[in-house]
Amino acid sequence: MIYYDTTKLGAAKHRSGLTRLTSRIMEELGGLAHPVAWDGRPRTFVAGKNRAPVKFSADDWLLTVEQFCEADRPGFRDFVARPPCRLAAMFHDAIPVKWPHITWPQSVQRHPEYMKLLAGFDRCWAISAATKRDFEGFWRWQGTPQKARVDVIELGADFDDGNRVRRDPVIPKARPSLLCVGIVEPRKNQTFLLDVAEELWREHVEFELHIVGRVNPYFGKPIQARMRALQQRTGAFHFHEAAGDRELGRLYAEARAVVFPTIAEGCGLPLLEALWRGVPCVCSDLPVLRENADAGGCLLAKVNDRADWVARLRTVLTDEAVCRRLQAEAMSRPLPCWADTAQTLRSALC
Repeated sequence: MIYYDTTKLGAAKHRSGLTRLTSRIMEELGGLAHPVAWDGRPRTFVAGKNRAPVKFSADDWLLTVEQFCEADRPGFRDFVARPPCRLAAMFHDAIPVKWPHITWPQSVQRHPEYMKLLAGFDRCWAISAATKRDFEGFWRWQGTPQKARVDVIELGADFDDGNRVRRDPVIPKARPSLLCVGIVEPRKNQTFLLDVAEELWREHVEFELHIVGRVNPYFGKPIQARMRALQQRTGAFHFHEAAGDRELGRLYAEARAVVFPTIAEGCGLPLLEALWRGVPCVCSDLPVLRENADAGGCLLAKVNDRADWVARLRTVLTDEAVCRRLQAEAMSRPLPCWADTAQTLRSALC
């Protein structure tokens, strides 16, 4: 039997990338995934409306795609040290370890413990080859004994469970627009994107820029203030802090390209999700993004290189031939689905 960890999913206030991943995998696993949640009072997993402690058997699996530590799950360290069943997990990134100066301090404090706990699991899946290198490199650096077997798993591009966009490349006749989706924080690099956009507007390149995402309460407020000021100065910029699925779908349909100037990622779901919609992506030239960008539909720009980003965005905004080629690549290339992700897990755990 597969017990599926939904501890944070049930309490989530925002539909973040992690909560979307948790719910999509549970949907695709269907009846095989029996939802459970950690309860710090009995110090074990509980299930059902009556929150009865789970009676694991040695052949069962506990599968978690969440992040955890002893502070938010009292007793969990002992559970991992003496597990009543087999343990499996997905690992997302080492960003709090590699980029502590722009990561929530609580995550910086807790992430190393989380990564060390995963070494005691039976199976782990990293969400990219780059993340796998970071993961196992951390264990070597810390001298952590590794029990877990680590493989790479592909995440799904079909974020909204809708049909993939496949049609003849069409350039919208309205003023071209660029779309950036992601939490507003330094790691996602919206400030840099605004610098690039303002340079293009000074060159009299006509386009609209839409940024969609909730604001990181610890790091995002200065970026939010700049976006609000820019929105007051020009009708070419729009910030959507709380876009619903319908509005987001409209923005994708109208976008010439999705822009992703991030400086650190575990996988880069916005890139895959743009391609699923048939929208080209201009993204940072990071090893983790090249894993999905190199197959087509994307332009890579040097990280934080303003001249290179200006050139790449000018191309997609003004060169219809290039834009049509990128659209065709986005709509024709193979893309992973969440059903494929679930099948990988099912094959290993059943």
